This record gives sequence, structure tokens and C-alpha cells, in this order.
Amino acid sequence: MYLIVGLGNPERKYLNTFHNVGFMCVDLLADKLGDTFTKSECKAMTMHTRINGQKVIVAKPLTYMNLSGESVVELVNKYKIDTANLIVVYDDVDLPMGSVRIRKGGSAGTHNGMRNIISLLGDTSFARIRIGIGKQTPMQLVDFVLSNVGDDDKKLLNPALKGGAEALYDFASGQDIDRVMVAHNVKLPSSK
Repeated sequence: MYLIVGLGNPERKYLNTFHNVGFMCVDLLADKLGDTFTKSECKAMTMHTRINGQKVIVAKPLTYMNLSGESVVELVNKYKIDTANLIVVYDDVDLPMGSVRIRKGGSAGTHNGMRNIISLLGDTSFARIRIGIGKQTPMQLVDFVLSNVGDDDKKLLNPALKGGAEALYDFASGQDIDRVMVAHNVKLPSSK
């Protein structure tokens, strides 16, 4: 069984913000599968589905970003998910807008949602997909990540979100994470 987690904030006012890139990515996966998030459990909205015969749970934590780990740990424990079958997708201000960086594990970097997941899970050895949102304004970080994604940024983000959704699909299909990384990592030059 696989667990895919997209990070974001649950209120409607955050729907189109940079911090909801994880939600946007798993929504694209749901569209690809012709499925929807219908179940409320473990402080998340979930979708139970199958990808190439594999049981897959796709989750959008409803705890707000900085407490995402509460939901992830509950889901991991409830369904006895091996961390090798867990993948989290989220925004990353340290990557150029529209880039996709997939890793087998590692630190949380500057992302508070990932810090909370790692802290509560007590493990860093799970896959993650970072979608670059490359902060390039003098705006405070919290104001930037909670600001709406404009049309110009959407042109860069949309291909990254689509690529992220494809990577999630491939991972949950049982493809080796190294192959997923080779196929879907997109490095863009920094415009800073």
C-alpha cells in the first residue's frame, strides 16, 4: 500500500496560494485517475484508489501546513505504511519557480510542514517531491507563500504540477524511486 500526501492549507482563501502547491499536485493526480477526495479521516481528506493494481491512499491534511505531521503520522500508523511507500509533495521557495526536485529522503530544508512531518514521524527516509516556487519579491516569506499564484507564475508552475502528478503516479505504480527521479526531475536556472 502506498501513501501520497500533498501539503497545503484547508481553507478556501488559501486555494490558489503558493503554499497549496502540494494540494494542487494531488488534485491533478485525482483528475488523472478520474477519482475524488471523499473520505475524512486522520485529520485529512483522502482518496482511496488503485494505481496499476496497487492500493493507494492520497491525502490532503486539514491540520494547516505547520501541523501536517499530525495527519501523516495518523495515516502511517492506521494503515501500517512502510516509509519506503510514502511520498510527500510540497512547495519549495529555495527552488526556481517551476522546477521539480524529487529525492529519496533528507532534511526538511526551510519548509515548516516537512519539519513537522519529520519531527513527528521520527524518520527522514521517505520520498518527497519539491515544486519550486522561487520567492523573488522583497515580500516577507509568510506573506509570499500565502499570496495568490498569478497568471505569469501559473505558466511556469502548471508544467511542474503536471510533472509532479506524473511522478506520483509512477511512484505509486511501483516504479523504483531512482527511475522516477531520472524521469521527472526538472532543474531550471535560478533567476535570482
